[in-house]
Amino acid sequence: MDQSKRYANLALKEDDLIKGGRHVLCAYVMKPKQGHDYLATAAHFAAESSTGTNVEVCTTDDFTKGVDALVYAIDPAREVMKIAYPVELFDRNIIDGRAMLASFLTLTIGNNQGMGDVEYAKMHDFYVPPAYLQLFDGPAMNIVDMWRILGRPMVNGGMVVGTIIKPKLGLRPQPFADACHMFWLGGDFIKNDEPQGNQIFAPLKETMRAVADAMRRAQDETGAAKLFSANITADDPFEMIARGDYILETFAENASHVAFLVDGYVAGPTAVTTCRRQFPAPAKRGYTSFVHCKMTRMQGASGMHTGTMSYGKMEGAADDKNIAYMLERDSADGPFYHQDWQGMKATTPIISGGMNAIRLPGFFDNLGHSNIIQTSGGGAFGHRDGGTAGAKSLRQAQDAWQQGINLVEYAKEHAELRGAFESFASDADTFYPGWREALKIGR
Repeated sequence: MDQSKRYANLALKEDDLIKGGRHVLCAYVMKPKQGHDYLATAAHFAAESSTGTNVEVCTTDDFTKGVDALVYAIDPAREVMKIAYPVELFDRNIIDGRAMLASFLTLTIGNNQGMGDVEYAKMHDFYVPPAYLQLFDGPAMNIVDMWRILGRPMVNGGMVVGTIIKPKLGLRPQPFADACHMFWLGGDFIKNDEPQGNQIFAPLKETMRAVADAMRRAQDETGAAKLFSANITADDPFEMIARGDYILETFAENASHVAFLVDGYVAGPTAVTTCRRQFPAPAKRGYTSFVHCKMTRMQGASGMHTGTMSYGKMEGAADDKNIAYMLERDSADGPFYHQDWQGMKATTPIISGGMNAIRLPGFFDNLGHSNIIQTSGGGAFGHRDGGTAGAKSLRQAQDAWQQGINLVEYAKEHAELRGAFESFASDADTFYPGWREALKIGR
């Protein structure tokens, strides 16, 4: 059944839809299966995403037709279709009238993914009008609050030097805490890796007690505040709350130095929203990492992994910096839509994955600033002199970049950074050829 007469209107103008303020706009890369017309398939997709059925039904009335999702633009050569969803379609909480990401995903990335006439369909961008955007929580905390705890300037406070304890699994509570203490003597922030939780060899309660003690000792020894992000991801929201409550109780006077890690990709919007409220992939279906990051800010995550933008081991490209800009700026361009965040608090970009002191300056050059949370695992604990020296080398790399000093020159007067050149020699050969002669190494 061709539904394009009802669920498509190519005369609609995107600028008019944005000015009208009552539609969420979504851009997809969609390919119909062989033998199916592009517009007819797009209209079927819009129908399935909103008010449509596979047959005409007697319960449809004029009001129902007024909240149809509409295809307003197609480009079959580029496999691009754009759909306008009236905001009235989306579910609202009965307790407070707020919006929910689960409903957004149900309509825009729901059973339309299994349609028989669609080869693949993947969302690449979306636009949220101001009135609907204001119904989402947005972040409660971000890097500015970390700068405050660390005693930094509240504007342009710079990189938060962080790590993920390695190995990500296999450490018992005290060795894990000892690794935290080692890093904190030179760095600021430690986060659990996503798999770390309540394993039988590292019970969460015992581990958190040891880490809280390591934080107290590190703060006493350095005279500086330290930060920790604990994984509370779980299937059950009540399990997440129980973990969060225990961690805050255990860190006690340092509870404000603790953040919570929620793996929103695997645990879903409920997990992120539970945490936010309780504690103020290369496929051709679904949605892109850009869309995921944008939704994360709407939900209220304080920080979000953005990858290393081709400067570390994680997949990505230099122009992935646009993901960071969408998270941190009040107004930013996506691949299809410009989004004004209406003053919603920023989500802080978090980078990790193969990063070390040698790679950081290039990353900062590409991004244009160093106001990120950086969590090197191997880049800290792979330093020849251990985790403390590794943490210091990361901080020194950022200091050199901020001062506009070549990294090799800075390493001549900073032992930990010099050690990073020797520890990550293959990277140094790639990015700073001639470093051995300049640092008089190997003579």
